[in-house]
Amino acid sequence: MHIKKILLTGILSILSLFLYAQSSISGQLKDASGTPVPGASLKLQHSAAYAITNDEGFYHFKNIHPGKHILLISAVGYKSQQQAFTLKGGEQLKLNISLQTAISEINAVSVIGRSTSQEVNRQAFNVTAIDARKLYNSTLDLSHALDRVSGVRVRETGGLGSRMNFSLNGFTGKQVKFFLDGVPMDNFGSSFQLNNIPINLAERVEVYKGVVPIWLGADALGGAINIVTNNSRRTYVDASYSFGSFNTHRSALNAGYTAKSGFTIQLNAFQNYSDNNYKVWVNVADINTGDYYPKQHIRRFHDTYHNETVIANVGVVGKKYADKLLVGITLGQNYSEIQTGARMVSVFGDWHRRGSIVMPSLKYQVKNLFVKGLDFSLTGNYNFGYEQNIDTVYRRYNWFQQYKQYPGAGSERERSMYKFRNNNGLGTANLSYRLNERHSFILNNVYNTFSRSGKDELFPNDEKYDQPKKVRKNILGLGYKFDYSEKWNTSVFVKNYSQKNKYAQSYNPSGNWGDVAYKNQGTSFSKQGYGIASTYFIKPSLQIKGSYEKSYRLPETEELFGDLINLEGNVDLKPESSDNFNLGISYQTHIQEAHRFSFDGNVLYRNAKDFIRPMLNPNQTKQTNGNLADVTNLGFDGEIRYSYKQLFTAGVNMTYQNLRNNTRFEDGQKEQSPLYRDRIPNMPYLFGNADASLFFKDVLKKGNTLSLGYNFLYVHAYYLSWPSQGDEKLEIPRQFCQDVNLVYSLANGKYNVSVECKNLVDNRLYDNFTLQKPGRAFYAKVRYFFSK
Repeated sequence: MHIKKILLTGILSILSLFLYAQSSISGQLKDASGTPVPGASLKLQHSAAYAITNDEGFYHFKNIHPGKHILLISAVGYKSQQQAFTLKGGEQLKLNISLQTAISEINAVSVIGRSTSQEVNRQAFNVTAIDARKLYNSTLDLSHALDRVSGVRVRETGGLGSRMNFSLNGFTGKQVKFFLDGVPMDNFGSSFQLNNIPINLAERVEVYKGVVPIWLGADALGGAINIVTNNSRRTYVDASYSFGSFNTHRSALNAGYTAKSGFTIQLNAFQNYSDNNYKVWVNVADINTGDYYPKQHIRRFHDTYHNETVIANVGVVGKKYADKLLVGITLGQNYSEIQTGARMVSVFGDWHRRGSIVMPSLKYQVKNLFVKGLDFSLTGNYNFGYEQNIDTVYRRYNWFQQYKQYPGAGSERERSMYKFRNNNGLGTANLSYRLNERHSFILNNVYNTFSRSGKDELFPNDEKYDQPKKVRKNILGLGYKFDYSEKWNTSVFVKNYSQKNKYAQSYNPSGNWGDVAYKNQGTSFSKQGYGIASTYFIKPSLQIKGSYEKSYRLPETEELFGDLINLEGNVDLKPESSDNFNLGISYQTHIQEAHRFSFDGNVLYRNAKDFIRPMLNPNQTKQTNGNLADVTNLGFDGEIRYSYKQLFTAGVNMTYQNLRNNTRFEDGQKEQSPLYRDRIPNMPYLFGNADASLFFKDVLKKGNTLSLGYNFLYVHAYYLSWPSQGDEKLEIPRQFCQDVNLVYSLANGKYNVSVECKNLVDNRLYDNFTLQKPGRAFYAKVRYFFSK
């Protein structure tokens, strides 16, 4: 009898465990328009069970104990919800849930923090993302929105449309790669740059610091920026116009239509115009008398910029043969007057440049190709646009707008009407396979081709314009991801980098003055890289992550051949490499649901070889690039945020980067370099941001929201030249900038009006080689948004 009881108890226990193991709940989250909500957090109350919705809004809980449960749901931009349900033993419950939009969050202006999608943050990579929707009512472009992220520093040579240098944890320029929906932006030309793209084009912007995931196939040395656009299957219109100081006009139109049949049209258009006639502090010598006038407050007079761009896509979505098949065209043009050289001592009054983009494109994506879990995507584009450098007026200007006219054929710098095409094509292919819930694989390949060709009508027989300038580059990557559980996942990958360059170098065959001939040259590189990234959730609100990568970055076309304005090419550049180490921690907590806190911190170490860095050419009229044998960087960045209900939010971030010249012996010399362990010059090493916003709901009428925002930027002083060179070192002084804004949204965000003041106290701001940026400026913006 006793044995029977034991057997019966054992059978019942096994049966109950079997029923428990078979019980599950799954479903999909959508918003009011039926659009899936990715990255939402779901948690069973009084349980450790936790889930995140995928890109299609689906979630799944396994092995749930039968009984009554409450599901807690939260997603940035949506109201938090609770859903009660009862689960029977062995039941596989399907529970689809609709979320309501939190308008007050979407209309926020100053809030920049962690990703709008928890799925992005759950990656093992060191990634921060901007929810661009919160900035739609501001006049920010993408570059200035990124300038508020920890670890990021955006440096410009002037005002709207000026040359931009992007820095991420000490890596600058081409060392950081930019992507549009996962497609590299290497060949977009001057008409489509980060500092002329309005924030309204993006849904979110992902900032990968250091190690880059394999599906973003590129030779990024220090990180990547991925601009994610609105790909929702709905009909919407988002139109805006802003006007402000220096006769600045900016407008944007984003619209989409998707029929029930799957036919879809997407349109993005924007324009920017500015005289950029802000005042600068300069020393001026009268061009006729030679009298010297120090510290003059002079208005810029030759810096007009405008660009116009249209991006159109048409195709189908949601078909068996293609989840997405789009044929598109990007058309754009820009005009830019050039006011200064690499430093403020050079001033120009007639030199200008034009450019265009004509780029057809193809995007194809299909899921479950042949077998379940096998996804494939293919993209391709080719830019037929042109660039033209126009410098034909033989004059010398000063800041008083005085000039001397010289006889004969000449120019302000280098006589030219050179019109050239950077014929640039790019193709990407991505194949991913999810074997099961724990194991997945990915294969990615990016191929890039470049050829510069052109003519100068002023010098139609000059052979230098017929010389080859060609680049072929291919990046192949293979990755594997192990998802052990919701708490822990690890990714490993390998990459192959290859590049071939063709160019010509001049020489004197006879030794006679003026005798010039050209000899074709070529270089090729092949490198292998690898990396690993892992993350672990100590608890759902506390995440740690670490990553390492042996990365390479191949010289870019502008670095090799120049941009024919202020960047001089250097065909002798070698690929740079870096050992990148990252360690990060993320923590969120709340007190009685009203007070919410979050902290993100990252420690990094970089050891770069053949580091490519910008410098002045010998006569200090242009920038150029050169290799520095060894550079190290030990730094950190962090951000703390606080919010109170939906009334107030504030945050502060700080970045420190200690870039040092680790080259002990130069050019085979036996004596130690005097610059050994010097801080890398002309590179900010301590900077940060702070912001705060207040929100008032139902102002004057229900559904209307008023928000007030404030942003503070700080950059510590740093040297323009090597600290060990001389007693009198040029210094770029400490600087800070304050911006304030007010946004009034009506009819739950359908109509929006905003006003802004940038550089509130009119501080003097510098970038690059002491090039001055605009002072105090005022802007106003109106925006209309419709969606169904």
